[in-house]
Amino acid sequence: MSLTPKQTRWLILALVVVLWEGLPRAGLIAPLFLPPLTQTLAAGFGDIHSYASHLLVTLGEVAVSLVFACGGGILVGAILGSIPKVGRLLLPLFSSLYAVPLVILYPVFTAWFGIGSESKIAFASIYGFFPTMLGTAAGIATIDPQYLVAARSMGANLPQRILRVVVPAAIPTVLSSFRIGGALVIVGVVVSEMLISSAGIGYLITSYRTVLDTPRVFAAILLVLILAIAFDGLVQLIERRTSAWRQSGRSPVIPGKAPRGSASAAAAP
Repeated sequence: MSLTPKQTRWLILALVVVLWEGLPRAGLIAPLFLPPLTQTLAAGFGDIHSYASHLLVTLGEVAVSLVFACGGGILVGAILGSIPKVGRLLLPLFSSLYAVPLVILYPVFTAWFGIGSESKIAFASIYGFFPTMLGTAAGIATIDPQYLVAARSMGANLPQRILRVVVPAAIPTVLSSFRIGGALVIVGVVVSEMLISSAGIGYLITSYRTVLDTPRVFAAILLVLILAIAFDGLVQLIERRTSAWRQSGRSPVIPGKAPRGSASAAAAP
């Protein structure tokens, strides 16, 4: 009997849990490098108040960074994708900047914004901005222009073309870009907290790693993993909520015009 994708995921998760607990217990992996899962969870719950306070700091920085990175990336990407001349001029420049390892520029951000939350938000925003913007621009630029021509020929005005054609056609790519950009925002915040910070989950990872407190290090890593999974679940929820809109955008119905496949369209020569 074949397993469904959901059953396969749960099976993989169960296998990871068993190996995580069993390999250190059996002595196959030194607990210094990988503590048993139960020991990791016990360390996390034993210091839950500290983890919760630092998690709130990280969540605040991630939330603000998402607004700048994903909100700004989608907006700029939509403009560049909708205006081909501007896109051809600026997209190669942005692609080149995206190829630069931004982590080497973090000292510049700390010099500009200090070592507080501002530098981490700025760094994470830039870190997630480029993939979101490039993916959005590519998605809008690849919309079949015949859709817009057909909608215009059926009398659709500009708002109708945007809401019934452009946005539904671009939503899958935009959400994919949002998922990648948001994940990179989380990575950017945690990495910046690990480099220079006095609060946040990244700060905890660095602090416990310095004193070789491996169970607490992995407890903090688990929190980062849970945060990433929660964000991915949010994107999946948005995808489900917009699925009907995407389907309706494939064959827009313009008021006063017969939709494709109707009796009047079939009777046309």
